[in-house]
Amino acid sequence: MIRLESHGLVCEIEPQLGGCIAGLWLDGVPVLRSTREPLTSARQSGSYPLVPFSNRLARATLRWNGTDHPLVTNNAPEPHAIHGVGWQRPWSVLDSDGSFAMLAYEHPADASWPFAFDTSQTLRLRGNSLELTLALTNQSSAPAPVGLGWHPFFVKRPNSRIAFEATGRWDMGPDQLPTVRRPARGIDADCASLDVDHCFDGWTGVVTLRDEVLHICVRSDLRRLVVFTHASRDTIAIEPVSHVNNAINLVAAGADAADLGLHTLQPGETLAAQMSIEVEAAR
Repeated sequence: MIRLESHGLVCEIEPQLGGCIAGLWLDGVPVLRSTREPLTSARQSGSYPLVPFSNRLARATLRWNGTDHPLVTNNAPEPHAIHGVGWQRPWSVLDSDGSFAMLAYEHPADASWPFAFDTSQTLRLRGNSLELTLALTNQSSAPAPVGLGWHPFFVKRPNSRIAFEATGRWDMGPDQLPTVRRPARGIDADCASLDVDHCFDGWTGVVTLRDEVLHICVRSDLRRLVVFTHASRDTIAIEPVSHVNNAINLVAAGADAADLGLHTLQPGETLAAQMSIEVEAAR
């Protein structure tokens, strides 16, 4: 466990569990879904990195350059591959001090992902913010599809309200895969009755989440956002991501890679992203 502290913010990180954030607190109040109890999976955590893709790849099959690559179904019983491989692998600690940590994971090609890569993430507390970076380098000998993102779960308190601007929303089918893009202005709504599991594009890079206890602002240089919650959940997932869900297979079916945010990295090339979570007590 790594513990970072700054100006009332405390962040605890579990490198061995997918480089996840076990908890983030401001003066003892949880910002993310947070626990000091031992975790058994990054899926129980407050946040985890998404590499080398976000969300789902349909039926755990990667279609790339005319070849189908069967992948591991890593979130049984659903039939898809989900959230890449980084969240299920141990990360190494390259550097850390009282307010900063750098972690890394090196991926050899395997049944979960057929392209070798290395990835690093940094987490820094500065003032009232948690600042994160994520970078991935293609270490295979062939061009590889790549995506990045984060999967933070924010606490959904009474009278919490989420607001952000976007230009489009991808509707989800019963198989939890995107079906069609529709124009959408984003969301400005009370979280209590919100029922949403969509990827938004044309996102401005800013989300606010406000309640009677905390005011939170999420910022990122990514331009797609997955939001997931419903009335029975006590969290809301607000996920900055680089590409639309199932983008790799949608491109294989004829969609435009740029429209979906899918990146192709040549051998040795790197994709990087950043996100910050700014927190202050409600006044």
